[in-house]
Amino acid sequence: MHPAIALLLVMMTSGALSALRADSRPEEWSGNPLFAGWYADPEAVILDNEYWVFPTYSAPYGEQLHLDAFSSKDLVTWTKHERVIEQADISWLRHALWAPSVIEKDGRYYLFFGANDVYEGEVGGIGVAVADHAAGPYRDLLGKPLVGGIHNGAQPIDQFVFRDGGHHYMVYGGWSHCNLVRLNDDFTGLVPFEDGRIYREITPEGYVEGPTMFRRNGKCYFMWSEGGWTGPDYSVAYAIADSPLGPFERIDKVLQQDPKVATGAGHHSVIRIPGTDEWYAVYHRRPLGETEGNHRITCIDRMTFDAAGRIRPIRITRKGVKSRPLGR
Repeated sequence: MHPAIALLLVMMTSGALSALRADSRPEEWSGNPLFAGWYADPEAVILDNEYWVFPTYSAPYGEQLHLDAFSSKDLVTWTKHERVIEQADISWLRHALWAPSVIEKDGRYYLFFGANDVYEGEVGGIGVAVADHAAGPYRDLLGKPLVGGIHNGAQPIDQFVFRDGGHHYMVYGGWSHCNLVRLNDDFTGLVPFEDGRIYREITPEGYVEGPTMFRRNGKCYFMWSEGGWTGPDYSVAYAIADSPLGPFERIDKVLQQDPKVATGAGHHSVIRIPGTDEWYAVYHRRPLGETEGNHRITCIDRMTFDAAGRIRPIRITRKGVKSRPLGR
C-alpha cells in the first residue's frame, strides 16, 4: 500500500474513533439534591442568563433567620451565595424567614419573603427587599410588611410574584386559602382590581399552600401544594384557566412521593428554558428514613405536557436532569 494512502486510513480511523469516544461520553447530570444542606420551598428563576434558586433555610423557626441563594450556568454545577438577606436586614423579623420569590424589574432585583409565621393581630407577613445584583445584598424596601393581615382566611405566606398581561401579580396564602393581589409599579403597595377589591380569593379544591403560576400556549396554569408539609403525602396539584383570576378547577395531582426514592415531594417552582417548550420542576422532598420535619432537600426533575396541554405526572429521580447550559 502506498504510504500516503496508509497514513490517510490511519487518520480516518483515528477520527472515527475520536468521534465515537465523544459520542459515548456519559452525560453530565445534576443529581438530587441539587446542592448540600437542608433547604426547602425553592424559588427557581432565570436571571442574567443564569439559573438561580432561592430556597428556605430549613431549620427550626428560631434559627430560620437568613436566606442563601444558589446559581448555575448548566443546572449541574452550583455556586452558593450565603446570607443574601438576614435578620439584621429586616427590622421586624423575629423568626421563620421563608419561601422567597424573586423577580427582576428595570435592572433591580426584588425578593419577596414571608416572616414570623404571623397570626391575627401579630406583626409579620409578606415583605419585600431589593438589591442591585441577583446575589444581593438585599435590603428591606418598606421597613414593614407589604401584606401583614389575614384576608379571606389566608395566612400571608408562600408568595409568588409574576407578570401577566402588563401587570405584576402576587399569589399567596396558607391555611388552605389562596389570594391574588395586583402590585403597583414600584412594589411598595397593592392596586385594587376593577371591582374595587384588593384581595381576590381564588382557592381551588384541595389547596393548602405553596402556589405558583405560569403561562403556556395562552393558558394560565396554577399549581399548589396539598397535604401536611411534615408528612409523606405532601404533594403538588394543578388547574388551568384563561386568566390568573380563574376560575380554577383542580385537575390532578402531578408531583408526589415515590416510596423507592423519597417522600414529601412538594412546594415547588418551575423553570422554562427561554424560547423553548422545555420545563423543569424544582421542589423539595424528604430523604427516605428522615423523620425530622426540617430535613428537606432541594431537587429538580423534568416537567412535560401531553398533546392536550395537561401536565404529565412528574417522576422524581435520584439522577435529576441533564446538563442544560442556557443560550443554546
